[in-house]
Amino acid sequence: MIPFLDLKAQAQTVGSKIDAAIRRAIRHERATSRLEAGAFEERFADYCNVACCRAVGSGTSALHLALLAAGVGPGDEVITVSMNFVAATAAIIRCGATPVFVDVDPVTWTMNPALIEAAITSKTRAILPAHLHGLMADMDSIMSISRRHGLLVIEDAAQAHGASYKSRRAGSIGDFGCFSFYPDKNLGAYGEAGAVVTDHPELARRVSWLLDRTQEDEGNHALARCDHGMDEVQAAVLNVKMDYIEAWTEARRSIAAQYDQALSSLAVARPRPPSHSRHVYHIYALRLRHRDQAIAMLGRAGIGVDVHYPVPVHLQQRYAELGYRVGDLPVSERLASEFLSLPIYPEMLPEQTGIVGSEVKKIAGGEQTFRSGWTFQDGMPRHGLVA
Repeated sequence: MIPFLDLKAQAQTVGSKIDAAIRRAIRHERATSRLEAGAFEERFADYCNVACCRAVGSGTSALHLALLAAGVGPGDEVITVSMNFVAATAAIIRCGATPVFVDVDPVTWTMNPALIEAAITSKTRAILPAHLHGLMADMDSIMSISRRHGLLVIEDAAQAHGASYKSRRAGSIGDFGCFSFYPDKNLGAYGEAGAVVTDHPELARRVSWLLDRTQEDEGNHALARCDHGMDEVQAAVLNVKMDYIEAWTEARRSIAAQYDQALSSLAVARPRPPSHSRHVYHIYALRLRHRDQAIAMLGRAGIGVDVHYPVPVHLQQRYAELGYRVGDLPVSERLASEFLSLPIYPEMLPEQTGIVGSEVKKIAGGEQTFRSGWTFQDGMPRHGLVA
């Protein structure tokens, strides 16, 4: 059996160091001292090449905090993508603002800059691109548009620790960068954790103000305070793992290269990072027209796979009030129906990668022609595949 993700394998590598770090944090009564969190903030800011990092409780909290610091509130709009985890959409709505979705590029699978300006209105306050699967969005184009219209940019870098765009690290180009350290991420804690980074002193001050519960606001409640600080135990875990992040990233990139080689002779859409970008492969996703059958076949071969994400956010029932319908974002909808995520984690053995590549090659090589489309069942969008 080759699992989709094997966190136990990583624990065998660093588990003893993490156990010691946790014991030390508890023994030194650091729960409220922020010694571990403060140390992590310095290290991660340096890693991202920014001046400020604030460690928080989750990736969703990071997004919410950045939006508040950007001044996003009721009546505002934030342009983002639907091909992403729901955290960004939830954070926007939590601020009282409205997410406005634009489609993604069919090659990079990240926000399509050509569609942004048509979505800008007098209510638009910010642009929130997502660096999907570990590949950064077209940040030069996004930043150019944002500056032309006086908008802030918040990078959703939850899947992009260490990724780069023209030698600039994820989180360092926009006004804010938001990271998740959920256990399955390239840099993962033992529970929920996240961070906000910025290179702008005034924005850093706003983030710190929102997090600091000890300051007196002298009656000024213009910004609501947030109880989003990172737990010291999670910070202790991350401080250990920071020593390994580059080695783990290169291991992921090596596995991705093996997959690329195994599938190079097939007309299968797979990650195509531009030459100026460093893809860190949080996810290695293929596009397969017969995705559901492929999942079943790989399962019978003992290979664990996953789908990121089976229903784009704009078609999820919980966000039906936003008014989007099937066909509004055709690229995102097709990707959701075809994406198949292969196992990729630093501890994968070459023979495991070879088996996965060989099995996928057999399945993709025998691909038949299928029709695909979205229908609704019990009020929920469903994808159908018909031979």
